[in-house]
Amino acid sequence: MPESGTIPAESLTQDDLYQQTAAEYGPALDRLARAHEADADKRRDLLQEIHIALWRSFSAFEGRCSLRTWVYRVAHNAAASHVLQSRRMKSRNLVSLDVLDGTPDESVGQQAVDRQHDLDRLMEMIQRLKPVDRQIMLLYLEGEDAASIGEITGVSPGNVATKVHRIKRILAQRFSQGGTP
Repeated sequence: MPESGTIPAESLTQDDLYQQTAAEYGPALDRLARAHEADADKRRDLLQEIHIALWRSFSAFEGRCSLRTWVYRVAHNAAASHVLQSRRMKSRNLVSLDVLDGTPDESVGQQAVDRQHDLDRLMEMIQRLKPVDRQIMLLYLEGEDAASIGEITGVSPGNVATKVHRIKRILAQRFSQGGTP
């Protein structure tokens, strides 16, 4: 069944599908790239990698899932590959939820921060999560429900809900403490 306002995917060419996707999901893909890559130049490269992966993927798209699910699945896989490649190139340590939750906050005093600073801090915290936790949280922030996130990530909806709740609790705790990522 086609999504509202879209042409059925089966009747579109690979280029048409890509153009429709880029127009409809462009802002979400930008946010996804921003959440996975802090460096602006590398972020542009990642976004380009995501768009290339999407365009290539449409030659194999058979409509077995919604276009939205397909787009998020391909985009998150491209972002995860980018993170793994970057991780191999530099020895930046990603932390698990347990480490993030148990790490003492070393910031001194609480500063008045504007909304953009808060968003930057949130993205920095999310960037430090393991890829599957990062992917789940980003999809949640995009408004996806646990069932959709589970379909995209391969994690059960119950596990998705548990992880989202736990990540939100940890991030809220960090924000209330004025902590750094």
